[in-house]
Amino acid sequence: MTDQPKSGDRHQLLLKRLGVTIDAGTLRLALTHRSYAYENGGIPTNERLEFLGDSILGFSVTDALYRDHPDLPEGDLAKRRSAVVSTRALAGIARGLGVGDFIYLGQGERLTNGKNKSSILADTMEALIGATYLSNDIFTARDLVMRLVGPLLADATALGAGTDWKTNIQEISAAENLGQIQYVVDGAGPDHARSFTATLMIGGNAWGTGNGNSKKEAEQEAAADAWKALAARDTSDEGAAAPAGNA
Repeated sequence: MTDQPKSGDRHQLLLKRLGVTIDAGTLRLALTHRSYAYENGGIPTNERLEFLGDSILGFSVTDALYRDHPDLPEGDLAKRRSAVVSTRALAGIARGLGVGDFIYLGQGERLTNGKNKSSILADTMEALIGATYLSNDIFTARDLVMRLVGPLLADATALGAGTDWKTNIQEISAAENLGQIQYVVDGAGPDHARSFTATLMIGGNAWGTGNGNSKKEAEQEAAADAWKALAARDTSDEGAAAPAGNA
């Protein structure tokens, strides 16, 4: 009980960043990862709130895309929605808000830098959206969603390829005969807090780099970076089939 004032103050800081009000019990539940719950007698986790928030997020983004882009076909709308509601996108939003510092994690997750893992951050963001709905109404929750993802919805480049960046890179490379694809991955740090840097090579040229807490995450970041470089090349006047810095 002695840590409640401190927790309350921290929670108010998070609510200020989110720009919403959430009752104390629901907010704590939204921040309770299963690793913490299991270490504390099997208390409820944020997974049900995550389930609820995921639905609100998906509907809100779909509604906005449908209304704002009346000429886009279903396939393009689906790609844009996937990009905005992806783990990568939600984790980026959570990092910008500093959500990781507020999540209740078990000892194992704390030791492995769980507060910065994309999956945990994305799940917590969805739980916070669900908590906002329960403590207020659907309009408040949808307003929160649009404030969080609005910049992503306005970024046509970021939305162009959906979420499976590695597959998109493979398709582009094959269609344009750019050459062999190779991910060069380096790891650093102790085993319990390992970080990885990936460089995407296409035809012997470096097209993108990425970082992550796993090889998979780093490779996806590198593929996303490369896709943006390829998109920028396609819209340039020169249209050269070589990455910047390799001319």
